[in-house]
Amino acid sequence: MAFGRGAKMDGRRPSSSSSSFCTTTTVVVFVALCLVGAWMMTSSTIFPLEISSNKKPLVKQQPAPVNFGASEDAASGNAGEGSGKFEDTDNNDTTVPEEPSNNETPGEEKSTENIVEKPEEKELEPPKEKEETKNMFDDANGKSEGRSDDVKNGDDGDKSEEKKDDEITNESGDEKPDGERKDDQEEKSEGDATQEEQPQIEEKVEENGEKEQSSNSNEVFPDGAQSELLKESNTQNGSFPTQAAESKNEKEVQASSKSSGDETSYRWKLCNSSASMDYIPCLDNEKAIKKLRSTKHYEHRERHCPEEPPTCLVPLPEGYKRPIEWPKSRDKVWYSNVPHTKLAEYKGHQNWVKVSGDYLLFPGGGTQFKNGALHYIDTIQQALPDIAWGKRSRVILDVGCGVASFGGYMFDRDVLTMSFAPKDEHEAQVQFALERGIPAISAVMGTKRLPYPSRVFDVIHCARCRVPWHIEGGMLLLELNRILRPGGYFVWSATPVYQKLPEDVEIWNAMSTLTKSMCWKMVNKTKDKLNQVGMAIYQKPMDNNCYEKRSENNPPLCKESDAADAAWNVPLEACMHKLPVGPTVRGAKWPESWPQRLDKTPFWIDGAQVGVYGKPANEDFEADNAHWKRVVSKSYLNGMGIDWSKVRNVMDMKAVYGGFAAALKDQKVWVMNIVPIDSPDTLPIIYERGLFGMYHDWCESFSTYPRTYDLLHADHLFSKLKKRCKLLAVFAEVDRVLRPQGKLIVRDSADTINELESMAKSLKWEVRMTYTKGNEGLLCVEKSTWRPK
Repeated sequence: MAFGRGAKMDGRRPSSSSSSFCTTTTVVVFVALCLVGAWMMTSSTIFPLEISSNKKPLVKQQPAPVNFGASEDAASGNAGEGSGKFEDTDNNDTTVPEEPSNNETPGEEKSTENIVEKPEEKELEPPKEKEETKNMFDDANGKSEGRSDDVKNGDDGDKSEEKKDDEITNESGDEKPDGERKDDQEEKSEGDATQEEQPQIEEKVEENGEKEQSSNSNEVFPDGAQSELLKESNTQNGSFPTQAAESKNEKEVQASSKSSGDETSYRWKLCNSSASMDYIPCLDNEKAIKKLRSTKHYEHRERHCPEEPPTCLVPLPEGYKRPIEWPKSRDKVWYSNVPHTKLAEYKGHQNWVKVSGDYLLFPGGGTQFKNGALHYIDTIQQALPDIAWGKRSRVILDVGCGVASFGGYMFDRDVLTMSFAPKDEHEAQVQFALERGIPAISAVMGTKRLPYPSRVFDVIHCARCRVPWHIEGGMLLLELNRILRPGGYFVWSATPVYQKLPEDVEIWNAMSTLTKSMCWKMVNKTKDKLNQVGMAIYQKPMDNNCYEKRSENNPPLCKESDAADAAWNVPLEACMHKLPVGPTVRGAKWPESWPQRLDKTPFWIDGAQVGVYGKPANEDFEADNAHWKRVVSKSYLNGMGIDWSKVRNVMDMKAVYGGFAAALKDQKVWVMNIVPIDSPDTLPIIYERGLFGMYHDWCESFSTYPRTYDLLHADHLFSKLKKRCKLLAVFAEVDRVLRPQGKLIVRDSADTINELESMAKSLKWEVRMTYTKGNEGLLCVEKSTWRPK
C-alpha cells in the first residue's frame, strides 16, 4: 500500500516537474520572442551616405505615414517633400514591393557631370528607438494624432499593408535594404516633430497635438521629407474644387497611357519657325503679325499667341554649353549659347557687349553709364539719399533695359530689378540678360497694360529708353503711374534732361507740363560729370490732395469702376487712378525696410479677410511662410541632390504669397513669381514683401527666350491647367523655357505626377525623384539635351 502510494507519488512527481519545466521554457521562449520582436520593431539601422551636390536621388512611390487630403489648390504652400534614399539611376519602372532585408544594396549614382560614383559605406550606427504602426490615419484631413504612436511600418506584421498601399522602388528595380527603409521611418517621425514649433497651414486639425521627437541621425534626406508632402496637401482653398474631383476621370486615362509605354505615348518634333532656336510662340506669331492693321504703337512687339499652343521642341544652338555660373556670368557668357553679334557691333562703343573668342563680354556699361553701372547707381543715391537702395527701395522696374547691366549690378545694392525690353528691338538684348543671370522679360509698352498690379514698384528707372512718354495724353507715363507705389520715384535719365537740341528741349517742356499735371514732384535734376549725362528724379504723391486742387482735370481721373489691378490684356487708357484712402488700405504707407518686409505680414492683411487656404488672411500668410521655410530647408536645399551653385534663374510657376521665393533668400538666386490669371490675386502681397513677379496664363507661352531658367517650381498647377488646356502643350513650354540640365520640381495630384513623369521620360529627361502616396505626389526631373532629328 505504502509502495503503491509511493509509486503513485513517484508517478506524479515527474509529471509535475515536466509541466513546470515546460511552462518555464514556454515563458522564457515567449519573452525572448517578444524581446526579439520588440528589438526588430524599434531598432533602426542607418546607412548614411556621403552626398555630393551632383548625386541624383531616384525615389519611386515612397511610403508615407498619413492619408492625403484632396483639396485641389494645395497650391502655393502645398504638398511636401520627396523622401527616401538616393537610389540607382537606371530609369526603369519596375516596382518591387518592400521586403525586410539586412543586406545592403548600394547602387550606382550618376553625377550631373556624368561621373559614376558609389555611395560610401560607413559603420552602422546604434539602433534608435522608434514606434510605428501599420494603421493609416482616419482623420478627415489626413493628419496624424499623436505622431510617435502612429507611425509604425517597420515589422513583419505590416507587410500586407505595405505591399497593398505603398511601394519603394529603385529605378533599377532592386529591393530597398531594410536599413534604408528604416531611415525613411526616422525621417517621417522627425519631420512631424517640428509641427509644434511652426504654424501649419492646416490649422483646423491643430487639436490633434503632435509629440515632439528628437533625432541626431545624419539623414541623407532631411527631417520631415515625407510628412511635408502630406501635411501641405491638407490645405483648404475656398472656392476651388477638390483634387479628388478633378482627377476622377484622369486616373483611368493615365493608367491607359502608362500601359502603352512611356516612350511611345508622345511624338515630338522640332518647331518649324523662322525664329528657330530663339522661338517665342506668342511673340513670333508671323501669321497674326501680318494681319495687324497698324504697328504705330508697337503692336507687332506685343503678344499674339497661336490659337493652338505649340507642342513642338525648340532646337538647341550648335555647341550649346552649360551656362557660366553667377557671379562670373554677369561679366561673360558663352558665345555659342547666344550666337548674336549685331548688338556687339551696334553698341560695342557704348560698353554694352563685346565679342572675345568663345565669350561675349559685358563690361558693365550702357548708353548712359559708359564708365560702369555701379558708378551710375551710386550717382543716383548721391543725388537723392532718400532713395536708400536696398533698404527703402527694394523692387524696381527698368524700362528699356538693354542687356540689363543696371539690374545686374543692382544686386550689389540688395535691390531686385524687373527689366524688360522688346524682342529684337536690339538683337537678343533680353536673351543676353537672362543668359547672364539677370531678371528680364520680353515686353513692350504698346497698347496694353503691363502684367503687374497697381502701386507695387518702389522705383521705376528709364535710361535713355526712347519711350515717347509725352504723346497721346501721356498714356504710357500714366501706365507707369499706375504701377508706381505712392511716394515712389521715377528716375529718368535721357537726353532731354541734359541736352539742348531743339527736339530734346521740346520733349523736356512737354514732360515738365505732363508730370506737373500728374502731381509728380521733381525732387532733383542733376548731371554726372564723369559720364556727362543728366537725370531727373520725380516722386509720386502719397495722397489725393494735389489731384483735388488741380485747375484742370487733365489727365482725367479714371472711373471709379476702373480696377487698377486689372492688367491681363487690358487696353491702356490716359487716366489716373485715385490713391488709396484710409490707414488700412494697401499703398497708404510705405512697406517696412528691407529685409524686415520679407517676413512681415503686410499691414493691410488682417483677420477680417479670408486667406487662400480658408483661414484668416494674416494667419494664412504666416503659416504659408513657415511652411515654405521648412520645405525648402529640409528638402529642396539638401534632399534632392540639386547643386544650387549651378542654379541662378528660378521661376515659381504658381506662387501664392511668395513663400517659396522668400525661403530662398540666402541663396544666390532670383525668383520670378508667377500668379496665374485664374488664381487668387496675391501678387501685390509678393511685391509688398520685397519680391517680384507677374501675371500669366499658362495656357499660353511665357514672354521669355528659350533656355532661360535653371529651375521651375510648380505647386498644384498642372492638375488645374488640365481643365483648361492641353497638358502636353504646357509641358512643351516647360521644355522651351528650361535650360538643359535644368530642374523641374512638381507637387501635384498623383495621377498628374504620373502623366508628367511619362512626358519627361519621352523627352529622355532624367527622373531624379518620384514620390507618390494616395492622391498626392512629388516629382523632380532634369532636362536632357535630346532633340528629335
